[in-house]
Amino acid sequence: MKKVIKIVSCGLAVAALGLAATSCEDSKNNQLGGLTENEKEMKAIAGQYVPNVIYSIYGDLAKESGELYDLLAAAAEDGADQLTQARIDAICAKFLQARQSWEESEAFLFGAATDFGIDPHIDTWPLDVDGLATELANAEKVAALAGEDGIAYAAAKLGQELLGFHGIEFVLFRDGKNRTVAALQGKEDHEAFGGKNVTGEQELIYAAAVAGDLRDNCYRLCVSWNPNAPKAYVDRCEELEVATTVTGSDLTYGENLLGAAEAGSSYKTWQSAMASILVAGCSNICAEVADVKMGNAHTGEDVNYIESPYSKKSFQDFIDNILSIQYSLYGAAGASSAQPHSLMAFFKEQGYSNANAIQSALDASLAALRACQQKGAFVDIYKDASVQTAMDEISALDDEINKAADWILRQ
Repeated sequence: MKKVIKIVSCGLAVAALGLAATSCEDSKNNQLGGLTENEKEMKAIAGQYVPNVIYSIYGDLAKESGELYDLLAAAAEDGADQLTQARIDAICAKFLQARQSWEESEAFLFGAATDFGIDPHIDTWPLDVDGLATELANAEKVAALAGEDGIAYAAAKLGQELLGFHGIEFVLFRDGKNRTVAALQGKEDHEAFGGKNVTGEQELIYAAAVAGDLRDNCYRLCVSWNPNAPKAYVDRCEELEVATTVTGSDLTYGENLLGAAEAGSSYKTWQSAMASILVAGCSNICAEVADVKMGNAHTGEDVNYIESPYSKKSFQDFIDNILSIQYSLYGAAGASSAQPHSLMAFFKEQGYSNANAIQSALDASLAALRACQQKGAFVDIYKDASVQTAMDEISALDDEINKAADWILRQ
């Protein structure tokens, strides 16, 4: 997926240095337990943001990915001859639901998703179709995927180019449509599978194992952030013996952010915590959508670097990424306006001069992406001028977010 994660911009780094030089008294107050009025509001913003955005979306993602695995595992166990179109359509709908929750989480990839390598593990593209054909043409490997330890085999042996959403997407969708019963009861006809004699039933076995690994990683995201994650998710993470706390700490990522400016937290000030939400979170996904997800194909740098080509949902992915920023700024998953104790409300209440510019850039980015979506699928129109317009609008949003981060570090 992404090759570089932008943690801080140059301007933010300069502002951080300035903050360190000018806020000694505030730091002393923090050590003594006192907070300025602005810092108290930042703490309240985190109290709104962490449970209502991060816990909420990761909770949905964990639940939906678990349901996707259950549906695929049952289909694989029953066999392709028991498939109906209604059953395939239900699996496809569940995939798209989980996919939406994942894309809506990409404005907070900082933390567990990055530290534990979960992002590239479950969302690398393009899919290595040639490699997949080779794997599925090997009867012993398919048998390993179908066995009791099929999920563990997939996680350890397949590699990130064959794991996650896009491997499952290949099995479930083609040319923007749900696969048919006939397709999954027959032989794979993709050109990469020529002469390999791979059946749809073998693909279902593969998809179920990969979906199990996807579920496990989504459970881990939920547990790593939320100290009150469902016991079933915690138990699975313990069974897998995976780390679920901030390195060198027994804090979850949620506790770490909510405890900013306190002993034990990696966030030494509330200003740095807010700036991380804006830069390591919102700005990072802005840059990825504009420069990489859209830019690689549009500029010709890599015309094969197209997300979700089989379902043809790339533009929806990009829209959900920008909505992830909206929810982070507004303080609640699904929010269409700023909530009390949200970053956007804080910008306006404190008279930040560019508050309206952030809103305008956010609205323009979504409008431009929806205009692209009306023209067709990204895989079909990636060279269109409308794509450049959307890239420009998203880059403008990125600029505004970084300006806001610079400003908030001085509060």
